[in-house]
Amino acid sequence: MGEIFSEEVIKLLVSLLVGSIIGAEREYRSKAAGFRTVILVTVGSCLFTILSIQLGDYGNKARIAANIVTGIGFLGAGAIYRDKISIRGLTTATTIWISAALGMAIGNGEYKLTFVVTTIVMVILLSFNGFQKVIDTVNQERTYKIIYSLKPGSIDYIEKLFEKHDLAFSKVKQTRHAAEIIILYAAEGKQDRHETFIAELYQDEHIIGFEV
Repeated sequence: MGEIFSEEVIKLLVSLLVGSIIGAEREYRSKAAGFRTVILVTVGSCLFTILSIQLGDYGNKARIAANIVTGIGFLGAGAIYRDKISIRGLTTATTIWISAALGMAIGNGEYKLTFVVTTIVMVILLSFNGFQKVIDTVNQERTYKIIYSLKPGSIDYIEKLFEKHDLAFSKVKQTRHAAEIIILYAAEGKQDRHETFIAELYQDEHIIGFEV
């Protein structure tokens, strides 16, 4: 009984360590799911997995594992939110998801696999920002909410501005409020093209307002 208890404690401590490593990175970047949240997800998933092993029956093990995945799905969905016109929290949600998976692996005694996956996760979280910035300079997608006066040729005028700055665009949504038109565009192109486009929007007297 003592050996079993010791093994369980080791698993919980390892899950605490792994959750702390990943959670520290999220906390440093001031994300919604930070240090304590990731630790609790990892330790909780590990504990559920330990309990499923103790139950012994394969059906119970599979059922508990499936319920962990379902529960984490709901928790991750809560970390995703719309900020004005963009979607945020996707990386945080997937971090919660992978943290739960690591907790389950630890609970099942897969320490080598946990070490490999934790290393991969930290490399992605810490190092890939630089790669993403490089990619964004080559091609970046942004969403523009542009408000301007309702008059003949207004829409063509704005769309010619996109073409002028070599930005591929598509119209997402169009609404009218009084004498104003509000259009949501998804535009894709080089980062410097976006910046020059935004600079022209600031200077253009036809534009009532815009959000990016």
